[in-house]
Amino acid sequence: MPKGFYFLIGAQFASGLADNALLILGIYFLNEQGYPGWWAPLLKFSLTLAYVLLASVVGPLADAFSKSRLMACMNALKMAGVLLLLAGVHPLFAFALIGLAASVYAPAKYGLATEAVPARLLVRANAWIEVSMVLSVIFGIALGGALTGLSEVSAPIVFVVSTQTWPAMAVVIGVYLTAAMLNVGLIPMDKRGPIEPLTWHAVRIGTFWKSNQKLWRDPLGGVSLYVTTLYWGVGAVMQFAVLLWAQGSLGMTLKFGAYLQALVAVGVVFGAYMAGRSFKLHSARQALPWGLWLAVLLPLMVTISNLWLAIALLLCVGVAGGMLLVPMNALLQHRGMQVLSSGRSIAVQGFNENLSVLLMLAAYSALLAFGMSLTYIMLLLAVLLVAGIAPLCLLLWRQFR
Repeated sequence: MPKGFYFLIGAQFASGLADNALLILGIYFLNEQGYPGWWAPLLKFSLTLAYVLLASVVGPLADAFSKSRLMACMNALKMAGVLLLLAGVHPLFAFALIGLAASVYAPAKYGLATEAVPARLLVRANAWIEVSMVLSVIFGIALGGALTGLSEVSAPIVFVVSTQTWPAMAVVIGVYLTAAMLNVGLIPMDKRGPIEPLTWHAVRIGTFWKSNQKLWRDPLGGVSLYVTTLYWGVGAVMQFAVLLWAQGSLGMTLKFGAYLQALVAVGVVFGAYMAGRSFKLHSARQALPWGLWLAVLLPLMVTISNLWLAIALLLCVGVAGGMLLVPMNALLQHRGMQVLSSGRSIAVQGFNENLSVLLMLAAYSALLAFGMSLTYIMLLLAVLLVAGIAPLCLLLWRQFR
């Protein structure tokens, strides 16, 4: 790997660790301040919204500046969001600011890897990034839970909000600072990336929409974008479906249901590792059948009421997801840099994937509100995956027959 690549992995892990810990602390903060329970999902909504609304801006922004320095600035902006939360700014605004920083951070991070890592190593680089992201989710949730125990110290007078979370927030700020310092090690990688001027034409919605269409129409880019968009929407529903299934079928509490979510993440880590060793960029499309395997496992999951079988199944779901996602991500980034540019292609990817997340979660909530059982919902997800991926697998089989 290029010099500085492992600083990218370290910075990504530290920043993701703080993001996930902060989300848990944000929910705790809302409860402490007396907000009703339905406000908690709005924190996630605020974090995600910038990926969709600012998609036309974040790509050109990532291409216009040194990506390593831009990532450091975004970690600083996240720190500012935490301080604003403690200073009395509305939580949704503070989290929206942190989400804005995260939406700029993503194309800079992936763009830097795409520009600096040779094409022959791009699948392996994506496996490293995917593993670091999943580990940051697992350990970030655990860190956030642990930090909620730091509630014995009263808030200093400098903060407008009376809260017991300030020591925990201070730890999160420290982790963001660590991520920003690791960004300094990315400078050797950054020398390879081209700098494109930031102009009004580049950030116009019309320009972004043309970039979006261009990537969708590319034979390889469109296929990989289609698969990753579908995967992230299904994965977002899975996060909540696992919790509902754990409580309904396995009789678990919400706390232990969250541990089952972590099992899926562990499976993704193993799948990402295996994908990095099994696939090269030219063979990335051969990962498509793993999407069909995922479609088989989803409806099977809700029929299981034995804990040990559930653990094995969730690990298999994670492995299938990692084996599918990593090669598709690598192929998408490679084609995106050739068709558009690294920053713009990642912005297009982020827009489509996060829009899929919002739409799929909205549909999932609506189906639950109308009383549809989880079994039928998972069957619908399976049908969606099969309908989306089976034709691509058929084309692949005909090509290599």
